[in-house]
Amino acid sequence: MTTSESQNGTYVEAGGFKRDTNYITTRITADGREGYPVEAGRYRLVAARACPWANRTLIVRRLLGLESALSVGMPGPTHDKRSWTFDLDPGGVDPVLGIHFLRDAYLARFPDYPRGITVPAIVEIATGQVVTNDYAQITLDFSTEWTEFHRPGAPRLYPQELREEIDTVNKRVYTEVNNGVYRCGFAGDQDAYDAAYDRLFTALDWLTERLAGQRYLVGDTITEADVRLFTTLARFDPVYHGHFKCNRQKLSEMDVLWAYARDLFQTPGFGDTIDFTQIKEHYYIVHTDINPTRIVPKGPELSDWLTPHGREALGGNPFGDGTPPPPPQPGDVVPAAHSA
Repeated sequence: MTTSESQNGTYVEAGGFKRDTNYITTRITADGREGYPVEAGRYRLVAARACPWANRTLIVRRLLGLESALSVGMPGPTHDKRSWTFDLDPGGVDPVLGIHFLRDAYLARFPDYPRGITVPAIVEIATGQVVTNDYAQITLDFSTEWTEFHRPGAPRLYPQELREEIDTVNKRVYTEVNNGVYRCGFAGDQDAYDAAYDRLFTALDWLTERLAGQRYLVGDTITEADVRLFTTLARFDPVYHGHFKCNRQKLSEMDVLWAYARDLFQTPGFGDTIDFTQIKEHYYIVHTDINPTRIVPKGPELSDWLTPHGREALGGNPFGDGTPPPPPQPGDVVPAAHSA
């Protein structure tokens, strides 16, 4: 067994997949009540483009215009059981944090950190210590705590008057869809897979019905709910349909959800964060217990993401009274060959 092989993680579990949801819940807030005040240039967001949970933070950071206040470090798409690593940077070292393994930032704060090293994570630059990896709270705090640094015209992704409905939708989307595809892919036996498959497609049918008559999940503009669903839909045909056996239909065969996903993909801040090459490399190379050959599929065809979606007929405006974000900053641009 080579060193590389010995460091491979294992993902399939006996019976049904159970996600470890114990995250570092420290929050960065406007009043600094937990010791970490919102402050431009103090923190670095570490978010791999390959990861759907991290992809959310890249979308929200861009939609709200937080680029100048919060820098971003991007690990490569593959990792072993030890840690995400900054393979894409010169010398394999993040130029701001000065580390190769993201694990080092976790251990700097928690020397005996017992859990997996996950992205997204926010690291305090001066101390090199991880502050939080609570991905669900991170994007909500971007909307509610980082308002001082929002760009003019930033959308209201988590408006007070819609929060109860957004939270309700997000809960079902998380349990049945965002995490549901993983329950299919990491199922350890046939019964667990069958149950997971049925739950996933029941939820996708519910979403189809909901979105058949309205352009966005909650209200008539984009919200946090759309961000959370989009990152799973973007990965559905390239990864989840085949690799995770979520194969009742492709996304491109589910007319309503496919049009909805294309609508968002073509909205500035969404599709321009999607790196299909890194997405496929991550899942097909890292999950060796599912794909031991590590062969990465060449397909599917991606240009269809740019075809007309017709969702404008349902009304609504993605940014409401606001404006689209400007083009991505040079360091944030997804290579053209990696996108649609």
